[in-house]
Amino acid sequence: MAVFKGAGVAIVTPFTQNNEVDYEKLGELIEYQIAEGTDSIIICGTTGEASTLSHEEHLECIRYAVEKVAKRVPVIAGTGSNATDTAIYLSREAQKYGADALLLVTPYYNKATQKGLIAHFTAVAEAVSIPIILYNVPGRTGCNITPATVAALVNNVKNIVGIKEASGNIAQVAEIMQLTGGKIDLYSGNDDMIVPVMSLGGLGVISVLSNIAPRDTHDMVMKYLEGDVAGSRDLQLKYFPLINALFCEVNPIPVKKAVNLMGFEVGHLRMPLTELEPANTERLLKEMRAMGINTSLQ
Repeated sequence: MAVFKGAGVAIVTPFTQNNEVDYEKLGELIEYQIAEGTDSIIICGTTGEASTLSHEEHLECIRYAVEKVAKRVPVIAGTGSNATDTAIYLSREAQKYGADALLLVTPYYNKATQKGLIAHFTAVAEAVSIPIILYNVPGRTGCNITPATVAALVNNVKNIVGIKEASGNIAQVAEIMQLTGGKIDLYSGNDDMIVPVMSLGGLGVISVLSNIAPRDTHDMVMKYLEGDVAGSRDLQLKYFPLINALFCEVNPIPVKKAVNLMGFEVGHLRMPLTELEPANTERLLKEMRAMGINTSLQ
């Protein structure tokens, strides 16, 4: 059984003016997401600025999210690292806190070989018992999980069950599904490729867009799963300009600005991320308004 079907939000991490995690605001965001039909909460992913969190903050965010969600939807904890021992530590702790599944990003900077990737993911998976979703985003990590490696992991490690595919290479996605016989839970890691990935057997998306348009992102997936391909495609194309605006600078710079524009007051970004450029802020605001998203700047 899949960890989830539909749209999972890669939720932002709010910070106070004192540069501390704002757990009260995080709780507000979680409640908003669940009320708007989001199918899963992904905590401490790329969009959640996990790479700027201390281990203590990272684990406390996971613990808080699990407790706040209270089993209403699955909580998927980002516990990947470029150090295998660190990934094992974070993953074990996340399981103790009650996370429903783990999201493991490809080890960044080290640029491991495919043999190294198999060893890394296998070691982490063997240290826990909950499901694992691989996260392939070579544009950020400098390392691609090949389809053959994905197939080897899924076929030989029982709790590696899915992949968030954010390579942007639809042919690679097709090869993953061919080599695994479709026996993998496939999630789009790119909001501009939800429908193409669904057409190859995808179950949904782990989404940046869901932070500001959770209902329509959910509907985009569910329409496809329910056979309304045209309706799903129409939503994909309708949101295309806004999705592009959300990636006009490196994620999560634009989406955190967007959540602030909605009035949630999630604070600043942690360095080395910096605030969205004024021209891009205007572009983002224009596209949000075009989609009917309420903003605090009228």
